[in-house]
Amino acid sequence: MSVIVEAGPAGPGRIEDPPGDRRYLSVGPVDLETGGHLPDVVVAYESWGTLDAERSNAILIEHALTGDTHVVGPMGPGHPSPGWWEGLIGPGRPLDTDRFFVVATNVLGGCRGTTGPASAHPDGRPWGGRFPYVTTRDQVAVEALFADALGIDRWAGVVGGSMGGMRVLEWAVAFPERVAAAVALASTAYATADQIAWCHPQIVAIESDPDFQGGDYYGTGRAPETGLGIARRIAHITYRSDEELSGRFGRDAQTQLSPVGEGGQFAVESYLDHHAGKLAGRFDANSYVVLTRSMNSHDVGRGRGSVAAALATVTARTLVVAIDSDRLYPVRLSREIAEAVPGARLAVLRSPHGHDGFLLETALVGDLLREHLLPSGRPIG
Repeated sequence: MSVIVEAGPAGPGRIEDPPGDRRYLSVGPVDLETGGHLPDVVVAYESWGTLDAERSNAILIEHALTGDTHVVGPMGPGHPSPGWWEGLIGPGRPLDTDRFFVVATNVLGGCRGTTGPASAHPDGRPWGGRFPYVTTRDQVAVEALFADALGIDRWAGVVGGSMGGMRVLEWAVAFPERVAAAVALASTAYATADQIAWCHPQIVAIESDPDFQGGDYYGTGRAPETGLGIARRIAHITYRSDEELSGRFGRDAQTQLSPVGEGGQFAVESYLDHHAGKLAGRFDANSYVVLTRSMNSHDVGRGRGSVAAALATVTARTLVVAIDSDRLYPVRLSREIAEAVPGARLAVLRSPHGHDGFLLETALVGDLLREHLLPSGRPIG
């Protein structure tokens, strides 16, 4: 049985609570794909709009690696960053809350309220390094339990980019009858060797930090912020394009001292340092490792014959969006999805921003969402 968990000052987590407040829902025990077990999984979520009487107008937003439930809205208590897709949700917006009930969950293994490494183990201490391996399929299975708890049998749409796009595709393959429309942005049907290779030094950087302490650093006064910062620097390079970094920074110096010599710094180095510091201040290193490994697990074809065979079972009206300058999730991977999913449409956005274009080109993304989710002026249901 599902249980609503108290959500602090906002009161009990009910779908009629004020929009944008983070709420918490227990979905009970979960057995994991690789043999692990979680005795009680709590899912954090935020929502906007109103769920209709038929419970047929719900759209699920799937966040990327370091995202969370706070898709739109200002910084504030519990929200260390403003919304990561600002401008896309609200009355008259592409995700129109006059028509849709929009909900965003924090992913299993995350650090914004859903059960993850920092959550309490049954012995009362944080899970820490004992937190089990979770796959993309585990994460979607938990989201399905969450949907069950809200009485949502079928999503009008499931939308997400990057790691979120992986979950969109897993939803469409694992639960075809429960997804009316799917939008996967800057993503892939399986983690490639190149993507896994980029992830590996990030994990090593975190786990090699002496302050990592085998993942059991909670309450010690020390956390692997140096390792997490290195991981973020590596990742951020893959999120942006050569065109953007070269055009924006070139060989400019950050300080009055020349970067060619002792004591100076290139502007692009300072840029990476800035993003490393920001992430270390708001994200848990254990969750970064758990979620990175879950991305490496992603393969919709595993145990289903092949990637193409799995995608051929999708019945959702599917839009696949690629960014032309994305060097981490190149256009060819989106094309593979679109060619394998029956009736799928591929849209390639021109953007200098690389992989992060799906987050930054909100006007272009918004137009695509509006057209795909409201093809005839009425929600898909």
